[in-house]
Amino acid sequence: MSDAGLPRVRKVLSFEELRSTRFADGINALCWERTLPGDYAEVIAKLGPGEGIVPLDDERIRSLELTPAGQLAAEAMLADQKFLRDHDLVPSLNCVYDCVRGFDAGTVPTDVTSFHVDSAPVEVDTWLCTYHGSCSEGLRNEDALLKVSIPEIRAALLKEYGGADNAGFAEFLHEHSYDSHYAPKPGATPYPFGTFALWRIATRWPGSLVPPCIHRAPENHPGSPRLLLIS
Repeated sequence: MSDAGLPRVRKVLSFEELRSTRFADGINALCWERTLPGDYAEVIAKLGPGEGIVPLDDERIRSLELTPAGQLAAEAMLADQKFLRDHDLVPSLNCVYDCVRGFDAGTVPTDVTSFHVDSAPVEVDTWLCTYHGSCSEGLRNEDALLKVSIPEIRAALLKEYGGADNAGFAEFLHEHSYDSHYAPKPGATPYPFGTFALWRIATRWPGSLVPPCIHRAPENHPGSPRLLLIS
């Protein structure tokens, strides 16, 4: 991934730099690009069939009968989790067998395949790494429109709310996470998070010095599973 044209993204060269760099001066995404060894497709094959999003604990990964290449992949993923746990984070490794938006998604879909920001009541960041399959995407804040600010969407949500455009409506939007989802502006181009790159991205929390990073998960259909680390 090139950071040309991505003024809110900063590349770093180590886990320690990724962990310790503060978000400031508009930077809301840090990326450690890496090349990892191993056969990640073999790990998925040995996991066998599944549906939806399946969390993978360390014991299950270690129990797989893998070739040396598959073992290298397993060890790399386990090492990333240990790094994060050693710094008081709670990572989750998942096999995403399928993640497809339903037909009943509503006026503002709030699934992870919609561009959104993560929110928290206290300072916390989101960590992401795709080891296999389609990767997550980011969207420059300048290239995004808050969906609830688009007149026709806001009108539809007001109808759903059944009241006036006031503080109660704002609370309604927040309770349903409608105020966390964005649409790309015409001509906007999302940027890929890539494979093996470990990302730390800013969330929306009271007192944050930078805007939260807008991102989404890719849709992936049955037969194209992903291996994803998130914390």
